[in-house]
Formats: sequence, C-alpha cells, structure tokens
Amino acid sequence: MNPWRWCSSALLVLVVLGAGATVYGGGDKTEKLEWKGFVKGQSFYQELTTVTDQTMKVQQQEVKQKQSQTFYIKWETKDVTDKAYVVDETIIGVKMDIEIGGNKISYDSTAKDQPNSPLTDFFKALVGAQFTLTINKETLAVEKIDGRDKFINGLSKANQQLEPLLKAILSENALKEMANPTFAAIPPKGEIPKDKKWDKKTTLDMGPIGKYDTIYNYSVAEPAKDDLQKIKVETKLDYKAPQANTKNEGLPFTIGPNSSLKTEKSSGEIVFNTKKGRIDSSKLDLTLTGDLNIVIGGMTTEVHLDQTQKTTMKTEDTNPLEKK
Repeated sequence: MNPWRWCSSALLVLVVLGAGATVYGGGDKTEKLEWKGFVKGQSFYQELTTVTDQTMKVQQQEVKQKQSQTFYIKWETKDVTDKAYVVDETIIGVKMDIEIGGNKISYDSTAKDQPNSPLTDFFKALVGAQFTLTINKETLAVEKIDGRDKFINGLSKANQQLEPLLKAILSENALKEMANPTFAAIPPKGEIPKDKKWDKKTTLDMGPIGKYDTIYNYSVAEPAKDDLQKIKVETKLDYKAPQANTKNEGLPFTIGPNSSLKTEKSSGEIVFNTKKGRIDSSKLDLTLTGDLNIVIGGMTTEVHLDQTQKTTMKTEDTNPLEKK
C-alpha cells in the first residue's frame, strides 16, 4: 500500500482547471488569448474526473491500486478590479472509488445513504470547501488564497492525527502552485508566439511528501473552428524526495533521498470556447514511473511504481448535480 499517494492525489485536484480564454487574431497579426473567463456576479460549473491506475512492486510482489475521483466545482466571480479577479471556488460534490489490493472504498456525496468509515468522513469534509482566489489580471498568477485554515480544520475533524501533515503539505504557497496550472494555458501577456508554442513551469513543494517540478508544453496547431480553439499540451513531471532535515509531521514512514518519479509519456488537449471565453473541456493522459525508498523504523524498502492517470474536465453554465 502507498498511503500518501491517494491522500496527495485527492487533495491535489481540489484546485484545478477552471479558467477560460478567447482566441483572436489571424493572418500576419499576432494571435492573442484574451482572458474573459470571469465576469462579476456570474458563475459556471465544472466536472473534473481523474482515474488513476497504480502498480507497485515490493519485494517481487505486485500491489495494484485504482482510484476514480470526480469533483463538482462552482466558480463565482465576486469582484473585478483594475488589477485582479476575486473568485470563489466551491466544491459542491464529490465521488470517490478506491480499490487497494482487492479492497474497495466508495463515496458519493449525491447519494442519500453512505457507509461510515474514517475515509468516508474525510471525503464528506471535502464537500462545501471554499477558497477565495485573488488572481492578477495581467499575469493570471494566483496572488492570494483565502480559506486554507477553515479547509484544514474541516478535514482534521475527520482525523485529528492528519492535522500536522495537512498543514505541512497544504501551505499557502503550495495551494497557490496547485491553482496556477489552472491558468497556465495562457501565454505571457496572452500573446501566442510566432511558432505557436509556449510553456509554463511550476514547482509544488509538499513538505514531507516531496517536491514536484512540472513543465507544461503548449501548442496551437489549427485556428479556431465553430467557436472552439484546440490547444495541445504535454506534461513533464519530475518528483524529488524531501530533504533529509524535513519534518515528518506524523507520517508513519519517510521517503528516502534516492526516490524519484518521472513522466514516461503524456498527451492532452484543452478546448477553449471562444464565444464564452472559457475552457469548454480538457483531457490529459499521463504515465509516471520510478522508484521510491520507503523508510519505516530504520529499515528501507524499495518500491517500484508505475502509474497511469487520465483526467477529463467539462464546463457547464448550470449545476450538473441538479440534472442527476
């Protein structure tokens, strides 16, 4: 079992794709992505699903794990100033299906009856979580996130032992970095380079979990058609183990310094609705491979990990949960 992986992946998707852009230009003129995704007083909804398959080899034995996570998110623009967008992001629904070594755990916030367990209590605490993001209008960088303390306190009620770990991996800087890839599809100043390619780099430091350096490579192959602009994206992720002096914050193990994970392959596509000025849909396939050195009680166990992750997102004007 890889106890930190399900926790970190579940939390990483809390602040996710929720942006939009409009594509203009043509001929010899410079093409631009003019941001029009947030309008004061208006809302839209997103359904984000991530399916993860893991195979872990420990001492010649294989442990398979499968996760399916769906988050329903409401975005509401509270204010637009000369310099920033102020946007509320609220998790309005959660579905989880986790299978580890043949054992299944399921949760659906839209269902009336749910089994009780420490994990389902944790999932219940996700519903209703709200963050207020202050986003720089020029750079589209997340400058501030409010709601961190309330969010962590809500999750900690389900398991008080998790509180130090949650505070360590969900620092304010970490939450900002989780949100920044949301807007990474927009090139600097919105101007598409002449070769129609650009990239963004992020570093997500999650304390005792480790550090994730990610490069997003974007390209536009064809002009917009029927109000939709397709942008291809490739992701290169490089995981580094935490430094030796990093506090463990209650984890029952540490991750050894020689641990690493890298992208084996990736592919993806983002579709902008050029009429509405926001993301219409997206999909991303990512395959990771690497070795982790897990240290428990002074003894080190090498774990080889192969992981595939498929993420899809779609945007709607109305609450998708009201259709269910």
